[in-house]
Amino acid sequence: MLTISQVTKSFGGRTLFADASLQINPGDRIGLIGPNGAGKSTLFSLVLGDNSPDEGSVNLQRGRTVGFLPQESAPSGEETVLQLATSTSAAMTEAYATLRAFPSEDSAEHHEAMATFVEHDGYNLEAKAKRILAGLAFRETDFHVPARTMSGGWIMRAHLARLLVMEPDLLMLDEPTNHLDLETLGWFQSHLAAYSGALLVISHDRAFLNTICDGIVEIARQHLHRYRGNYDDYLLEKKARDEQYLAAYKNQQREIEHLQDFINRFRAKASKAAQAQERIKQLARIKRLPPPENAEATVKFRFPQPPRGGQRTMVLEHVRQAYGEHVVYEDLNLTIERGQRTVLVGPNGAGKSTLLKILAGLLPLEAGTRTEGHNVNVGYFAQHRTDTLDVRRTVLDEAMDGASGVSEQSVRTVLGSFLFRGDDVFKNVGVLSGGEKSRLALVKLLLQPPNLLLLDEPTTHLDMASINALVAALQPYEGTLVFVSHDVHFIRSLATTVLHINAGRLTPYAGDYDYYLEKSGATTARSGLVASLHNHRPAEQPAGPVDKPKLGLKELKQQRRAESEARKAAAAARRQSETRHRDLEQRIITLETRQRELAATLETAANDASAFPLHRELADLTEELELANEEWNNLSAQVGTALIPGR
Repeated sequence: MLTISQVTKSFGGRTLFADASLQINPGDRIGLIGPNGAGKSTLFSLVLGDNSPDEGSVNLQRGRTVGFLPQESAPSGEETVLQLATSTSAAMTEAYATLRAFPSEDSAEHHEAMATFVEHDGYNLEAKAKRILAGLAFRETDFHVPARTMSGGWIMRAHLARLLVMEPDLLMLDEPTNHLDLETLGWFQSHLAAYSGALLVISHDRAFLNTICDGIVEIARQHLHRYRGNYDDYLLEKKARDEQYLAAYKNQQREIEHLQDFINRFRAKASKAAQAQERIKQLARIKRLPPPENAEATVKFRFPQPPRGGQRTMVLEHVRQAYGEHVVYEDLNLTIERGQRTVLVGPNGAGKSTLLKILAGLLPLEAGTRTEGHNVNVGYFAQHRTDTLDVRRTVLDEAMDGASGVSEQSVRTVLGSFLFRGDDVFKNVGVLSGGEKSRLALVKLLLQPPNLLLLDEPTTHLDMASINALVAALQPYEGTLVFVSHDVHFIRSLATTVLHINAGRLTPYAGDYDYYLEKSGATTARSGLVASLHNHRPAEQPAGPVDKPKLGLKELKQQRRAESEARKAAAAARRQSETRHRDLEQRIITLETRQRELAATLETAANDASAFPLHRELADLTEELELANEEWNNLSAQVGTALIPGR
């Protein structure tokens, strides 16, 4: 479907790709990885046609569609969220613009735009878009709000919805999880699991790559190296490949050294001159292997530990916090104990960042009290909180400021782990990008850590090596840590307790993230059962325990007969659901098999009217498959199963 063949590409005298090749087939799910600056975004621009290779070719099979989600700042105009999500083609985008310009149904322009809308199956697109928008945590009241009035993160979600509605043959995503909370991320991963097209994803989220990928492509040594499996599989295979490469490199170096030694010893001897000349030719024929790249450096520097504080680090009592009429917290009570490592989870807008700001003392409380414990020193890191940096200093000087007892070499080591390498440390802070300033602020916190550390999405703008460096720095940290993150690997590496926030309510979980997932699922199911029982209780029956009247023999038999009939009816209904569930499993497997066959046939079919019946069948089949999957998922909750066997 997509063929990258012997591509060479240079920028500013630096070669990013040299004779690089890659083949992406329908259904492939590829994670594209490599350190910042390796060329991931450049490769995307080559595939999208925004850039051309210096040598080689990039070919997309004719008739294939491509959808692309950039990492930041996708455009939005006057369209509503729903209109943006359904703008899956230029024709639909133009139709929406015309309908906005000519809202009157009496105008010819309005009728023509509506005809285009209907021709492109607009009503079904809207229904599909609403389901996807809801999955991405949009409320129904958001659908008709102009997209430009929303925050950048929500605009990116609307564009992501547009791509999921569009269902291109190749979906290209650049850091798609940056703007998603954990709950939405779970839905997104489930949706991608059922996606029929090919995926090419840039992500630094290790858990995300493990969930969705069946292949990893690493940019290294100016080439594209493909690995089978997910990210964890890649790590194992890469280790084996690196060991093999190192052995081959050492063997070649020994051979070169042996040949050179012979040449040096016998070149001047007449009796050995011919043999020396032969060795020179042999040496010239050797295709030299480049030295192995250094493995991603880990931080060996031991970070300073904070002074010990009191047992109670922070206490919030009866706190009220609101933004205008929007009340975030009412009567909030929370105690943070020394040594806790707490991750805040919950949907976007639930108040996680607000709670961090309250703990940091950055927001004046409308009511209640905030009490710091004995000898508490608070440090707060937020993505856009870089105003404390001195823009006149160099990166190195700013990092050294306040890092008492830490050598310059150690500071440079830490800066290198957070992407400030070589002469980057001599840049002025004023010329740094927002992401670079955030990383520098993070380094300053780690070099002189407080004993209460508050972190808001600290892994954004970090590559995987830097995320590993941050984890290595925080694992031995002896202070108290409260943080927000959507990076599941980062959370699992650090959190020992979880605090779920939703609608101003805090629910603590005295265990790690996996414990939270287990218990919160059980709690949800239990709450649903309790609610169900409560809703079905007869109105005249009191909620509390009551004395039951004694029944006579006749009444007792009638009661037992009724209970037996109810059990039989419930069992019959369950058997009927289980039968339907099994039938759906087989139907889904059959549909998926036929879907793959049609996709393979269309791959080689002529792009003319003869292929129309196949396209129509594939469209109908895809719609039936979506409905079958939805019904199967609903039944799964009833019969207690989770996966289709063999899938």
